Amino acid sequence: MGISGSDTSGLTIGEASEREALRRIFPRLPESSATLVGPGDDAAVLAAPDGRFVVTTDMMVHGPDFRLAWSGAVDLGWKAAATNLSDVAAMGAVPTALVVAIAAPPETPIAWLEGVADGFRMACEALQPGCGVVGGDLSVSATLTFAVTAFGDLQGREPVLRSGARVGDVVAVSGALGEAATGLQLLFAEAVDAAGEPDPSRFAAVLAAHPGPIGAQLRPRPPIADGPLAAIAGATAMLDLSDGLALDARRVAEASGVAIDLDTTTLGPDVRTALTGGEDHGLFAAFPPEVPLPGGFRRVGVVREGAGLLVDGVRFDERGGWDPYLEWDGGRG
Repeated sequence: MGISGSDTSGLTIGEASEREALRRIFPRLPESSATLVGPGDDAAVLAAPDGRFVVTTDMMVHGPDFRLAWSGAVDLGWKAAATNLSDVAAMGAVPTALVVAIAAPPETPIAWLEGVADGFRMACEALQPGCGVVGGDLSVSATLTFAVTAFGDLQGREPVLRSGARVGDVVAVSGALGEAATGLQLLFAEAVDAAGEPDPSRFAAVLAAHPGPIGAQLRPRPPIADGPLAAIAGATAMLDLSDGLALDARRVAEASGVAIDLDTTTLGPDVRTALTGGEDHGLFAAFPPEVPLPGGFRRVGVVREGAGLLVDGVRFDERGGWDPYLEWDGGRG
């Protein structure tokens, strides 16, 4: 693993130029079906048939968000795309385009950046065909950093906000719960050296032994199509499950002025991880009780009068979930 990837013989960013790096990256990036003017000018121009567009941005920083001992170039491109696509889908919109900025050390091989571009293409093709990269920027930094902005089309629908959940609504999730957190726990337990530092030499064996949860951590597969399906079905509230079910459900409860009561019998055998594990990037939504749940959504609770989060009817105040300001130990790996 590591930023050198498998090809250390080619040009680095520092030896070439931004122009040369972009020349090699552009052909590998996915194209957007909404593009009117693509990469090459000062800005892209996108079609907005609805007259409105959804926009969101997210960062990934070496250390708090990923470890190069475990994440390859393709993994990072995939995850950077997937985490932004899920935020657009959580508004009930269809993702249409991404703008990608990367700051990387000057010794980074251009071939490694090509792998990142491949990850973006593979994620868009798998999760939202027709969504592509329409521009961005490259810069230099001692800390590898990704900043991605995503755009989406509401297709004439109203956006689904966090603030619309109503008493009596069913709450439901689409996607895995706790799987990415399990993968991260396994990496820190088994893919480390004697001092507890991330060890790339141990990674392959851990991945082979636990492909499901490790894959969920490194290359999440959020149910992007279920976001628009939820909006069409009449979802009253929705958000991306990036920080953990308990933390994100509490956000909906607070925004909507209600209480959300989660049913642990629906959460699988590892209830604690399902509640407090982050980075699954599934979807959490509230629906009127008479509405059949669309797509891959499954019931996990109900909206009640009151405030905050309940679990099996009992107030749940445990923080849990992912917060980079509180959880990062300062390590990089």
